[in-house]
Amino acid sequence: MLKYEKIALLIEESIVENNLNHGSRLPNFKELIETYHVSKSTIVKALDLLEKRGIIYQIQGSGVFVRRKKRKGYINFSENQGFTADLGEFDITSKVLELSEVIPPLEVREHLSLDDKESVYYVKRIRYINSQVLCIEESYYNKTIIPYLNVEIAEHSIFDYCKTALKLNISFSDKYIHVIKLNKDESDLLELKEGDPGLLIDELFYLSSGEAFDFSKTIYHYVNSQFFLQSTKIYS
Repeated sequence: MLKYEKIALLIEESIVENNLNHGSRLPNFKELIETYHVSKSTIVKALDLLEKRGIIYQIQGSGVFVRRKKRKGYINFSENQGFTADLGEFDITSKVLELSEVIPPLEVREHLSLDDKESVYYVKRIRYINSQVLCIEESYYNKTIIPYLNVEIAEHSIFDYCKTALKLNISFSDKYIHVIKLNKDESDLLELKEGDPGLLIDELFYLSSGEAFDFSKTIYHYVNSQFFLQSTKIYS
């Protein structure tokens, strides 16, 4: 984690600990620099990150203010760090249906820039929220970046493992969103009826270097999942 990311996390923790409401003013730049013992450029980057994440908003000449808290239980479509962070107050568990090394289909090879015979880790899981089915997730991990995965890791947060054990900096993602009708296999896993709707997210995750390392297909339960999207600056 970079220095400005650590400072952003500390500022966010301070907002939560002090139960600051929408419109509450944060300390000015000088006070933040003195509190966290970092440079002005680090504070600027930290605040820009918090603004992009919808935690704060900045008014030139007036200061930095806290944005409205998100509703509990909603998955942030603006984030790309996995949904475990959004649902931290809930019991998030996983059932691993398959974990294997495979030669991925052409679509995945193109997304991950792989050779024809290059294998990946394929992980298929059911994710649960408070023991209710949340989604089916199929993920393909580039083995040159993720050299090792096992069931124990996959039963928890793979992204936490990537960040803490592998020291990877997960930076951004591309999301492609579809509304689908569930087939028999999908509906059985989601405990729904064949033909019921599902929200399919194709997502390609990148490191800060710009290298793609994970391509995932996730189908969300239309009853048990909720989403929100925060805009930041609106340009005319």
